[in-house]
Amino acid sequence: MTAALRRTRIKFCGMTRADDIRAAADLGVDAVGLVFAQRSRRRVSLDQAAVLREAIPPLVDVVALFMDNPADEVRGVIARFRPSLLQFHGSESAAFCEQFGWPYLKAVGMAGQDTADVVAQIDAHPRAVGFLLDSHAPGAVGGTGERFDWGHIPSVEGRPLLLAGGLTPDNVGEAIRASRVWGVDVSSGIESAPGSKDAGLMRRFVVAVRAADIDDGLPPMGGAAPHDGVR
Repeated sequence: MTAALRRTRIKFCGMTRADDIRAAADLGVDAVGLVFAQRSRRRVSLDQAAVLREAIPPLVDVVALFMDNPADEVRGVIARFRPSLLQFHGSESAAFCEQFGWPYLKAVGMAGQDTADVVAQIDAHPRAVGFLLDSHAPGAVGGTGERFDWGHIPSVEGRPLLLAGGLTPDNVGEAIRASRVWGVDVSSGIESAPGSKDAGLMRRFVVAVRAADIDDGLPPMGGAAPHDGVR
């Protein structure tokens, strides 16, 4: 029996420069994220996002990240930016996230949470196409460069999980082998400054992920993706 090939999906988040987006695409990154959260140091305006959108080539997903933004702001981004996916990083309820009729990822803050808490938050969003497990506490802003205990990641059948928080080219391979998540999401770990990505770090990160993708025949935690928009 032939073992299944494993490929961990990669998302680079907090993109603010067109050249960084083009470099990420050349490296084969699956998705890039632009931040619209008011409290983020990597926040871009809608005018900036419209320019950056033009740098994103076909077959690379673009994710619009929000954190407790008003619904009208989310609708404005959808109308002008046309993201592949929305990502909600705050206390948004399932009803709030679903009202836009757009596929979405939901972030779960792992700091101070036990496994039951995490599973409950995942279960509360049955229509989310995936979940981003980050190191921040619930209600706090991500992108801090801090990591959490990867041993606390639950096994949730059929729900793609992305690991974030404190990932770098030096530890992402270890993180993948320890957690077997479906994807990884990095921001500060590939930066020279907030919002400014480093080409060398981006390349090293991708190389490390691919090195960890061992052909061992075991599926990633969370199983296959239910939505073609997250590749």
